[in-house]
Amino acid sequence: MSAPALPKIQQADLPGIVNLLDLPPEARQAIARCSAAVEALDELARAGFLIEATRLLAHALPKREAVWWACMCARHVPLPDLPEADGKALEAAEAWVRKQTDELRRQAMDLAQSSGFATPECWAAVAAFWSGDSMAPLGQPAVPPAPHLAGRAVSGAVALASVRTKPERATARLQQFLASGREIAAGGPGRLTPEAA
Repeated sequence: MSAPALPKIQQADLPGIVNLLDLPPEARQAIARCSAAVEALDELARAGFLIEATRLLAHALPKREAVWWACMCARHVPLPDLPEADGKALEAAEAWVRKQTDELRRQAMDLAQSSGFATPECWAAVAAFWSGDSMAPLGQPAVPPAPHLAGRAVSGAVALASVRTKPERATARLQQFLASGREIAAGGPGRLTPEAA
């Protein structure tokens, strides 16, 4: 049985991604015969390696779509007392997804830095920043971010969202996050309804 087509991750470099993930031996074994990211994603999820599957997807998606996915996961688990800077960081990340300007990207990082890097909203904003051409201050020679950094920030956002306030819901949340990410990989919006308290 062939895996369903997910065009946004069809060209992902599976061996390169796997080398970034530091998978446990059992997870590596589960995907040993996979030749494409969508197959590996399915096998990891089927074997119960949900967090590993989200990490794979965070690196396999194009950066813009990955940042959007991080935003959707953060919005699924709203925090009533979310600090204002974190909320604004999320809005800046979403604005960057809609229009990838350097100004929006830098604004997202400024807000993330002011918030303390403790929330999925903040890490979605960091992912937006690391998706650009340079991490150097304006007017300085370009310092490109390493290609895997955006995926790492998205992975962090998704992991933090999965355990926010009610860690006992982590498995169900990760399953929902993977469904959202698959929808994004298929070209859809991947929207998630905010979770009830």
